[in-house]
Formats: sequence, structure tokens, C-alpha cells
Amino acid sequence: MELSSSEKFSLVAVVYLAFLLDNVLLTVVVPIIPDFLYSIDSVGGHVLLPSDAENSKVALLLSSKALVQLFANPALGFLITRIGYQLPLLLGTIMLFLVSLVFAVADDYFWLFTARSLHGLASASIAVAGMCGIAESFSEEKERSKMMGLVLGSMALGVLLGYPLGAVLYDLLSRKSAPFLLVAFLSVVCIICQCRRLDLSVDSLKLACSELCLQIRTGYDDDEDENESGIMQMLSQKCILLSAGSILISTSAMAVLEPCLPLWLMETIKPKKWQLGTVFIPDSLGYLIGTNFFGSLAYKFGYGFLALAAMFLVGVCAFLVSFAKTVLELTIPHFGLGLGIGVVDATMVPLMAQFVDLSTSSKAQYGPVYALQQGAVCLAYFFGPIVGSLGVNSVGFPVLMGLIGTANLCYCVFLPQLGMSESTAKYQRQVLN
Repeated sequence: MELSSSEKFSLVAVVYLAFLLDNVLLTVVVPIIPDFLYSIDSVGGHVLLPSDAENSKVALLLSSKALVQLFANPALGFLITRIGYQLPLLLGTIMLFLVSLVFAVADDYFWLFTARSLHGLASASIAVAGMCGIAESFSEEKERSKMMGLVLGSMALGVLLGYPLGAVLYDLLSRKSAPFLLVAFLSVVCIICQCRRLDLSVDSLKLACSELCLQIRTGYDDDEDENESGIMQMLSQKCILLSAGSILISTSAMAVLEPCLPLWLMETIKPKKWQLGTVFIPDSLGYLIGTNFFGSLAYKFGYGFLALAAMFLVGVCAFLVSFAKTVLELTIPHFGLGLGIGVVDATMVPLMAQFVDLSTSSKAQYGPVYALQQGAVCLAYFFGPIVGSLGVNSVGFPVLMGLIGTANLCYCVFLPQLGMSESTAKYQRQVLN
């Protein structure tokens, strides 16, 4: 059923807020957790564990979210194809609220690890369901590209707010719980908005749950089997896999850089502490600009062409990072990295929806495709720190960033195929209309 303009606006608003809070919670823990773990592992001012063990605990805790989300994405994608996006989006936001409360009251490593892991499940629900909702509600390509870019921009805004929010509240109030309670309160606001704006009537929820339970008890009929084969055929399409690959390769540049850059700066440039805390602001601003302003341009100039230019920019900037001699010189390549990654996301995410529209399935199934897209992001952020630490130790930071830049430049060779697939899709759409 076609949504009215006000209903579409309400959907974008609740998805935007859910994405924003999800990414605030993702980053608000970063300045808090290391210091908090240091304090609870200390007795009389002496740390019980050596500092290498402390770093390992922090790294394991922070990466647990990406690992859980990586495995949860496919399950959420196929679930959404059967019950719709509304209920998973609501449940994901409710879980975000609960995770925030656990973070607020956790007083040992086990509960912090549990909260961070469950956050991966909440993020999977919000991210996949939110993108599916936008894709289903905005069928016109130009409008869909614009709205998807806007929603993706909320992720960058959440990251920009999360780091300083966690640091300032933790420092001023000397309480770990303060920023998490704020996120929990805003999550309640988001839940109330979703209950008022989304199609979450008791009858529709009962129908969705009963259909799912019936499928689980009786198995799938011939129509379901045909639909399953259509989904698998869609996921095996070269254009969809190339789109997911571009997201994986471009995002890997930032995923490798995040854990390695601060240490490299301390060894070479030796910045002040406040400078060290601001080095990732340019890439967040670049991502925000790339997602907000290039969705509509991608529709005008071509998704494949713009993605190629963006990945070329990521590759060049990855090379330039290690040539910076001051924090100020680092600003330009870091901004370029964020801008390039943002443009890749703003082009590939709506393009994947277009390929779904022309799939062999009788009904467009966006869940599995956006599970694949989110899986690419999670894979980058899970293996990025591992590859980064091993690469720095074996070949050094400059060579490592050169290899990441080369990977992005080499992948540009495949992107013209997306441009041809895009042209074919537009032609088919004209014939169908």
C-alpha cells in the first residue's frame, strides 16, 4: 500500500533517529571503557593485569559488536522478507534501550562485554529494517536516493556526537552511567514515535507472527521455495555482489586506519592529547557531506561513475595519510577518505535496491540484500583492526596504507560494469513501464 507524504516523512524521521542513537551508542563507549576498565582492574592504584592484557580486553570488547552483527544480519534479512520491517525496527530500538541500561549499570567486564555484544543484534535489526523500510516506501529512484543518503548521514552525525558526548559527560559528572542514561531516554522517545507512526497495530502484528509460526511448524510451500530460489538468484547477481564489494573495500580503509592512526601519530608527529581526540572529525564530516549531498547527484550523473570517482579518491587519500607531517596536514586526506566512503555508500545502497526491483522475485525482497550490505560493513570493521595490527607490525604503517589504497584503486576496474548494469536496469524499467 502506497504511503502518503506525511507517512513517508514520519518513517524517515523515526529511521533517522534510530540510526542516530545507534551510532551515538556505538561511539560514546570509546572514551569511557578503557579508563573504566583500568579503574576496576586496579587495587590501591596498581593494575592487576599488564597493560598489553588491558589493550586486548578493550579490543575484544569493542570488536564483539561487529562480530555479533555480522552473524545476525542474514537472519534479520530473511526474517524481514516474511514479517516486514516494522516489527524488527521496533524490537531493535527496544533492545537499544535495554543495552543502554546495561551499559549504565554494568560494573564489571562481563556485563560490559554482554552489552556490547547485544548492541550488535540491536544494530542489525535497526540497520537492515530501516533500509528496507526506506527502499519499500520510496519507489521513485531520485527520491529514494535522496532519502537513503539522508538516513546514512545520521550515522556520521551519531559518530560526531558520540565521541565528545561520552568524553564530556564522563569527565564532568565522573559517572559512567550519564551518557548511557541519556541514550536510553532518547531511545524511549524513539520507541514512542515508532509506535505512533509505524503500522504496528495489534492485528497486523498478530498476523505477521502467526504467519511466521505457521511457516516454522509446517515448512515452506512451493511458493516459498520459489521465492527462496528467487532470493538466492538475486544475491548471486554479479552487480549486487560488486556493489557489496565496493562497500567492503572502501570501508576497510577507515576500519584499518582507526586503530592504527593514533599510535602512528604518537610515534611520529607526537600531537597533543586534544589533537589526538580530534583527528577523526574530518572523516566524519566528509562522510556526512558525502551521504547527504551525493545521493541526488548519483541519480543525475550515474551511480557507477560516481562510485568509481569516490573509490579513486579513497585510494589516493589512503596513500596521502602517511605523508602528513602535522595533524593539520592530515586533515585533507582524512576528509577525503570520509567523503569517498560516504559517496560510495550513497551510490551503492540505492543502486542495490534498483537491482532488487528488477529481480526475478514476484515481490521485491530488500531484506537479504541489505543484510548483505550491512554484512560488508561489519566484515570490514571486524577484520580491519586485526589486519591493521598485523600489517603495522609486519610492513609498517605507510606500506599498510599504501596497500589499502592500491586495493581501492584496483577495484575501480570493476565499477564500469556497474555502470553498464545500471544502464541495462534503466532500459528494462522503461520497457516495463
